[in-house]
Amino acid sequence: MGKSKQKRILRYLEEGSLLKLKAYLRKHKDLELNFSHGRKLRSPLHIACSHGDDAILRLLLKHGSDPLQTDLNGDVPLHLAAKRALKYGKEAYDDLVVPLRNHCPEAMDISNKAGVTPHDLLQWMKPKQGVFKNESSRSVDPEQQWREKLLGECQDEFFETFGQYENQFLWDEKDEEDFGDWADRIRKEYFVKQRAREQREAASSGHKRSKGRKETEEDERSRRELLKKLEREHAEYLQRAARKEEETRMGKKRRYEESCAATFQSSSSKAPQGFLGYDDIPWPAPRGSLEEMVAVMLHGTDKSDTSAFRKLLRRQQIIWHPDRFAQRCGSRLVESDRQRILDTVTALSQEINRLAQNLR
Repeated sequence: MGKSKQKRILRYLEEGSLLKLKAYLRKHKDLELNFSHGRKLRSPLHIACSHGDDAILRLLLKHGSDPLQTDLNGDVPLHLAAKRALKYGKEAYDDLVVPLRNHCPEAMDISNKAGVTPHDLLQWMKPKQGVFKNESSRSVDPEQQWREKLLGECQDEFFETFGQYENQFLWDEKDEEDFGDWADRIRKEYFVKQRAREQREAASSGHKRSKGRKETEEDERSRRELLKKLEREHAEYLQRAARKEEETRMGKKRRYEESCAATFQSSSSKAPQGFLGYDDIPWPAPRGSLEEMVAVMLHGTDKSDTSAFRKLLRRQQIIWHPDRFAQRCGSRLVESDRQRILDTVTALSQEINRLAQNLR
């Protein structure tokens, strides 16, 4: 696979762009996802685990990512998922460890270079979170297993299709079923299975039972309870996905501010510094449009607080003023990227100035 395709996949991972990555993988079905990246030699699946992005993790597994691939430390993705579960608790365990463990159970016993397995790491969760249990010690209800499997599959599908950029790729998503269709399909499958079991029981006892009024009322009550449960689960999925989207946006803004500090402070230092290409500039949204860059800058700011909003815009005007930028970084720009960088800085500065003028 070419370097450009690898960079695009890595960019979508860093941005948390689930729908863009999904559409890209659907378009390029022959993409190899088991390449290593960076000093730690991590695969895309490693990166998804380290970011805690369970929706992208499930998508990568669906498209053939190897859960047994190791990084520089000998860690498989399940090592990183287990470490995140130790830090963030049961929710991270359910989101990351469970799908990886179910997809590849043997990964639980893979030792890294330190001789530690994911199983060893998860043992530390036992006294506090209680999520790593010996499931063989309790009885398993087949009916409950069947329902949980259906709900799990619906959860996978939901997280694959939820995210930002909802107005893009709509032509590619038009056949997805909505929540009403989803709940109705599960209800029908449940009662088909229920009726089949009743017929088997009737045949084994040597007589057929007719469903009376009481059984009909019980079935209706079960249907209502199941529908309420599905609606409650759906609402929880929406809340969790909204939290993840907010965390992603805050993470972008935090990385932008840290990159600005590192790049522009080092530019003012007397110590010799390396050259800066287009990708080395701390853009608010790398490869994004001007609107996306400004959205990262302004995220979390209360625009109704005019004083605070003007102060934030003033700070961004200073950072991206073309003359000030040229003074700080002009001598370090890679010549082949110089004009492109300066054009983007000018356009970004003009957009910030436009917002500031609208406040007057």
